[in-house]
Amino acid sequence: MAAPSQILIVEDDAQTRDALQAVLAMHGYSAVLAANGADGLNKLRAGLRPCLILLDLMMPEKNGFQFRVEQVVDPTLADIPVVIYSGDSEARSEGAALGGVACLAKPIDVKQLLQVIRIHCAAPARAD
Repeated sequence: MAAPSQILIVEDDAQTRDALQAVLAMHGYSAVLAANGADGLNKLRAGLRPCLILLDLMMPEKNGFQFRVEQVVDPTLADIPVVIYSGDSEARSEGAALGGVACLAKPIDVKQLLQVIRIHCAAPARAD
């Protein structure tokens, strides 16, 4: 079962990973961080079920394209929605064919990202 407001960030750049995690936390979402596609797949195969995956395309070791190919053929992972993003416009256009729920440009427009997250993740619990 997917965690209602937990998001997996698969991003090789530590600064970008941390910035995305901070933005998500400000809006009440928790994030699990993965440094590359292999790390992300390992976390998912270990039982992590986020409501959404934020996937960078251009990474060493296992890139976003390779991650997505493995994800869609695994019946336990295939239905987890993925937001694909890249700073490379050519990669983004190729990435759009990978079947993500959105394909965003780096730097990521936070407002646009949050709109996509709200569609796929439960509203985070508010501490009143």
